Amino acid sequence: MIEIVPEIPERHAEAIEALYDRTFGPGHFAKTAERLREGTRSLPDLSRVAMKDGGVIAVTRLWPIVVGEAANRAVFVGPVAVDPDFQGQRLGLTVTGEALEAATQAGWPAAVLIGAPRYFGEIGFEVVGKRLCFPGPQDPERVMVRDLAGDAHVLEGAVRVPR
Repeated sequence: MIEIVPEIPERHAEAIEALYDRTFGPGHFAKTAERLREGTRSLPDLSRVAMKDGGVIAVTRLWPIVVGEAANRAVFVGPVAVDPDFQGQRLGLTVTGEALEAATQAGWPAAVLIGAPRYFGEIGFEVVGKRLCFPGPQDPERVMVRDLAGDAHVLEGAVRVPR
């Protein structure tokens, strides 16, 4: 049986990092998305971990960001990782959906994601292209937003870590 739970850093952090290494390899630290994770902390109470037989098999972490001159609050989604032995079962969408539901309940207005539109479009993400500017190169066809407790369509401009 697979159980999806909030992240408990003391219990899950090491296993999550090992999952990222297995899923993405060491090069994942070079991605533009990692620039938004540097110097900030994830939101473990909103992030979700899929567990099976005591092991971490999937994770979606959420991070606080602000967008544009208006400093609109949002959560940045990712990385979303699923153990290779469990891929193809839509587990990434399930874990992400549960994390987004937690963020909605907590009052976060919107979510931002860099990912595959065909995949994440299934849970309400829409491509916004060049409306958002990241701290590094990014394919605008993979930049997506989704409404949570507010309106994601107000998001426009530079994406950065809150001060």
